[in-house]
Amino acid sequence: MEAFLTSIGLVAVAEMGDKTQLLSFVLAARLRKPWPIITGILLATLANHALAGWTGKLLAEWLPHSVLVWMVGISFIGFGLWVLHPDSLDHEPRIHRWGAFVTAFVAFFVAEMGDKTQFATIALAARFDALAAVVTGTTVGMMIANVPAVWIGEKFAARIPMNAVRLFAATLFLLVGIITLWSALTSVE
Repeated sequence: MEAFLTSIGLVAVAEMGDKTQLLSFVLAARLRKPWPIITGILLATLANHALAGWTGKLLAEWLPHSVLVWMVGISFIGFGLWVLHPDSLDHEPRIHRWGAFVTAFVAFFVAEMGDKTQFATIALAARFDALAAVVTGTTVGMMIANVPAVWIGEKFAARIPMNAVRLFAATLFLLVGIITLWSALTSVE
C-alpha cells in the first residue's frame, strides 16, 4: 500500500504543469472528444509506466542494494530540483487521421519518454518491491492530473497557483529522497 500511495502522490503532484498536462489541454481544445483522449492517455501511461516499472525492477535485481538505495535517493532529490523548472510543449501534437484516441495515445506515449514521471516510475519500482502497485499508482497519479485538464480546460488551469504546486512537489520528492538516503545511512550502522 505504501508503494501505491507514494506513487500516486508523487506523480499526481509532479504532473501539475508538466508537459503531458499541457498536452492534455492542447488535445482537449483541438479535438474536443474527452473520452477517446482520456482512454488514450490511460493506455499510453499504462504502457509507458509498465516499461519504466519493469526497468526499475530489473535495476533492483541487478544492482547491489546499497548502490541502488543511494541511486534512488539521489534520483528523488534530482526530481525535486527538476520539478521546480516549468515545462513547455516542444511542438503541437500531430493530429492522427485515425482520430482522437490514436492521437492521444501516440502523443502521450512519446511525451512520457524521458519525462520526470517516467524516471520517477523507474525509481519507485526500484525502491519498492511492488511493481504492480507502483505502475498502478503512477498511472492513477497521471490520471488525477490529466483528466481534469481534459475536462475543465486551460482557462481553469490559470487559476491554479503553479509555483506553489511545483514547490510542494519538489518538497515531496526531496523528502522521499532524504528518507531513502537516511534509510541507507541507518542500515549501515
